[in-house]
Amino acid sequence: MEIEEFIFQNKIIGKYFFFLLSVLGLHYFHLNDFYLQYVPVRGESVIGIVTNKGGDVFRVDIGGSEMGSLSYLSFEGATKRNRPDVKVGDIVYCKMLMAMKDMEPELVCIDSTGRSAGMGVIGRDGGFLHCCSLNLIRKILSSDCPLLKLLGKTLPFEITVGMNGRIWVRARTSTQTITVINAISTAEYMDNTQISAMCKKLSEAFIEVD
Repeated sequence: MEIEEFIFQNKIIGKYFFFLLSVLGLHYFHLNDFYLQYVPVRGESVIGIVTNKGGDVFRVDIGGSEMGSLSYLSFEGATKRNRPDVKVGDIVYCKMLMAMKDMEPELVCIDSTGRSAGMGVIGRDGGFLHCCSLNLIRKILSSDCPLLKLLGKTLPFEITVGMNGRIWVRARTSTQTITVINAISTAEYMDNTQISAMCKKLSEAFIEVD
C-alpha cells in the first residue's frame, strides 16, 4: 500500500514527516494507526458527511480513499414516497454494510430489524465534530478506559464515536463541549491513573466556576 500523505485534524502532515526521516537518515521506523487513513470494515459504525446527493443515493465522506454510498431507503421509515430529510453538509452516523477492496463502501442508517438504533442525521441542533486518530477511538471505546465515564460525572454531554476517527460531542455550553473534546484528545497518551487525575482536576475546576 502506498501512502503519500497523512491526515491529522484535517491537516496534511505526511510529506513533512517523510522529509524529516529522510534528512535524519532514518531507514527503519514504526508507522501506527495514528497516521493511517481509515480503511472501511464491514459492520463498523462511522461518522460521515454528506457531500452530494443524486437519484436514490447520497455520497458520504467517511475519511477513506473512496466516498461511501447511502441509499435513501437505508433510513428508518423511508419509502419511495417518504424520503428522509437529508441535506448536503449533514453529519450522519451510520454503519458499514459493505466494505470490499476496489468497491465503493455501502452505508446504512438502520439495523437488521429496520430500526435506526441511534443512527441517522446528527448535529443539526449543535455540537462539534472532531477528527482524531484511529488509535484514540479504540482507546476510549475500550472497557478498560475510564475516560468517558469520569468525564460524564463532571460534565453531562452527548457523544457519538465513529470508528473512522471522528467524534461528535455536544455539552450544555460551547465551553464545556470544547473542554470534553480537549480532554479526549489529551488522554491519547495517558494511562488510566493520569486520566483519572486529569478528570479530577477538571471536576474541581468546574466546581470552583459554579
